[in-house]
Amino acid sequence: MSTALVAAPAPPATVRTVALPEHLSHRPLLSLLPRGVASTSWVSTDEVGADSGLVGWGEATRAEFGGAERFSRAQRWWARYLADADVVDEVGVPGTGPVAFASFAFDPTPGRSVAVVPSVVVGRRDGVTWLTVVAGSPREARLAVEETVAALGHPTAVPEAPRGVAYSEGSLPVTDWQAAVREAVRRIDDGELDKVVLARDVVVTTDAPVDTRYLLTHLAARYPSCWTFSVDGLLGATPEMLVRRIGDTVTSRVLAGTMRRSSDASSDASLASALLDSAKDHAEHEYAVQSVALALAAHCTDLDVPATPRLLRLANVQHLATDVSGVLADGAPVLALAASLHPTAAVCGTPTERALAVIRELEGMDRGRYAGPVGWVDSRGDGEFGIALRCGSVEAEDRLRLYAGCGLVSGSDADAELAETQAKLVAMRDALEPD
Repeated sequence: MSTALVAAPAPPATVRTVALPEHLSHRPLLSLLPRGVASTSWVSTDEVGADSGLVGWGEATRAEFGGAERFSRAQRWWARYLADADVVDEVGVPGTGPVAFASFAFDPTPGRSVAVVPSVVVGRRDGVTWLTVVAGSPREARLAVEETVAALGHPTAVPEAPRGVAYSEGSLPVTDWQAAVREAVRRIDDGELDKVVLARDVVVTTDAPVDTRYLLTHLAARYPSCWTFSVDGLLGATPEMLVRRIGDTVTSRVLAGTMRRSSDASSDASLASALLDSAKDHAEHEYAVQSVALALAAHCTDLDVPATPRLLRLANVQHLATDVSGVLADGAPVLALAASLHPTAAVCGTPTERALAVIRELEGMDRGRYAGPVGWVDSRGDGEFGIALRCGSVEAEDRLRLYAGCGLVSGSDADAELAETQAKLVAMRDALEPD
């Protein structure tokens, strides 16, 4: 397959960022998205319900990339775009000025990765809310700012719930997928590899076009400790931060080892204790932590790698979690950091190349951009990229494909792993349900 860049260079652009008036600084970011327009998002919510992040709509330009060099090709395209842009940034914090949202293929082959520069971006960080517009000239940019500020003063159309939601099996029937799990565990027990992550898909059809704003709003409300994302038809709420670069501070959240939740407090506590005491889950988690620490060590000093994981509780599942941090030593932009980290053992396995070969052989589907890096990058090289988990891809107006996977090590059981994928699919399934 050709790995050439699939896009002509973007025309020179004028990018203008201004602070939004106070009366527009408290609306939830996702509530600003207009209906029927291509949109992007990267939003999280804190413990008191205040959101932060970026949302965008329209497309000033876009590009697609393929092959093993997809990250470096994206970085080169982004550098060329910035070199030709006329930027006026009146706010000057990470995420202001030119911003590209990007979503990368898990596997370099066949691999289709996408970068989008929205025409309009609204961002919020540390209590500051701003607007960025992209236009063809300074005059057009000024007009776009005025028109957008005026439009933001009016409520958008209320997102509509999907109708007639139906589910069907994906690329592999459940019984075949469980057989693949057993085969993968046999190879692990035979010493061919230490860990591999196998995923499965589920197809969703609806009676009417899906309003993706409905899914995003419900995901954000139900999973506030996650990052709700949307890039070129891939949307979800990921709990796993592959890498964040803000100045010289680099962080990564590693998740591996999963247990379902229970509505009964006593049972839920017992499940949490079982996860914290599970040798199998700790082994799976350690592989993932070490793969991240090793990759970041090539770019960072003063790495902080906690010796033991903590428990991260979400609405549907709970995970073993470790936050790794360091100080950037070589000035690498966030795209380069994401390239060095992907794929982690949390979504691929160990050793990486052997695990990737087993995935290609046994999984029975093309993951597309599922389990690949998804997030944003600005003109400073700052940005945030999560791993595209708890997500689905929009294949048509009335058709989505949902994904979930689980890490397999020695001792993994096919029935338990199927149950884990079902628990993870709850995030997207719930988002599709009416209020």
